[in-house]
Amino acid sequence: MKNYLFVLRQPAHSGAFVQEMLDIILTTAAFDQPVSLLLLDDGVFQLKSGQQPEHSGYKNTAAIFNALEMYDVTAIYTEAESLAERGLVVGDLFLPVEVLARQEVAGFMRGFEVVFSG
Repeated sequence: MKNYLFVLRQPAHSGAFVQEMLDIILTTAAFDQPVSLLLLDDGVFQLKSGQQPEHSGYKNTAAIFNALEMYDVTAIYTEAESLAERGLVVGDLFLPVEVLARQEVAGFMRGFEVVFSG
């Protein structure tokens, strides 16, 4: 069994890539692999509360994120600077996250055998 880290850098509802990445995350977790998520850059917007995806023509990814716990995906991280640079705080997010400082991210990522980034 390998530890998987999925790094999400794109904003919610920005295209099919986000939905496809979430499908890969759920599939990986369904095979009982340990999965963690790291939201960086505009990826922090994926967990922003109060989004209205019906205007984008894409699926409501909030529903998929809310299903992560059913797949035992509860290790969700974000970078403090990514939040601050976008005017967000942890309270603006609809799921609990652990916050890392930018200087900790590289070391954190080295703790995983498989890293997917997008």
